[in-house]
Amino acid sequence: MSNEPEREAVDTVRAFNRTVTSRIGALQDHYLGSDRSLGSSRVLWEVSGDGVDVRAIRERLELDSGYLSRLLRSLEREGLVTVVGSAADSRVRTVQPTAAGRAERAELDRRSDELAASVLAPLSDGQRARLVDAMGTVMRLLEAGLVQVEPADAASDDARRCLAAYYAELARRFPGGFDPGRSLHPDTHEFAEPSGLFVLARLHGRAIGCGAVLFHDDAPAYIKRMWVDDAVRGMGVGRRILVALEQAARDHGAASVTLETNASLTEAIAMYRAAGYVEVEPFNDEVYADHWFEKPLAPAVG
Repeated sequence: MSNEPEREAVDTVRAFNRTVTSRIGALQDHYLGSDRSLGSSRVLWEVSGDGVDVRAIRERLELDSGYLSRLLRSLEREGLVTVVGSAADSRVRTVQPTAAGRAERAELDRRSDELAASVLAPLSDGQRARLVDAMGTVMRLLEAGLVQVEPADAASDDARRCLAAYYAELARRFPGGFDPGRSLHPDTHEFAEPSGLFVLARLHGRAIGCGAVLFHDDAPAYIKRMWVDDAVRGMGVGRRILVALEQAARDHGAASVTLETNASLTEAIAMYRAAGYVEVEPFNDEVYADHWFEKPLAPAVG
């Protein structure tokens, strides 16, 4: 089955984009009546508090480094921000708002509120509720499309943070708590090539989920350490991680994959069953497992 969207769907997305860009004034050189473009205004809006790492802005807005630098220089010339380098690391730069920048950001918020109110004002209460609900759905789906699932070092800082959050969640949800030392494969070094693979899901550069798979010669591959951040659940991130791990197993010649889970993780169980996993007899002695699953894999193409 092709993953290419249908022509009608593509046309609808393009029409939606044209409507939104026109309605919010994105096509104007002077966004919201200011002296700057939407791009500059959006970057200014990201600069708050005591400052923001330039890399964080670039990742959050997914901007080219050169383009972001030009926007920041423009905001500096206006006296709205300052860009300060780190004495310890020349690669780290922080954007800090000036007093004028904070005032301009507050004005930007005020005008943005006015624009949002003008979109809602002509509508009935029912229409407003439908529009706001639809916008929430669109935002979550657009965010879901930005998630990237990539191989990663299980010993990296991001991987360790994900695993720590995963272990903490299991400790809260399991009736008897959770001790990773009692679980199978506590050593993350196992999840490295050639014996396995560890993946991270990222959104705007931030790690929001993880998973791992171990490869076994002439035996099913084994999936472990599947976790997704609460903030992005319901966006299909877990399924994306699962598909990536299955593909890795397929690429290594596995004819099937196995996994086990605890009865407390009802969402995970539902996802596995929906993805084609069938419950089987216990195949290991994982002390925290209540259900064991297996799924056959179609051979790798090519």
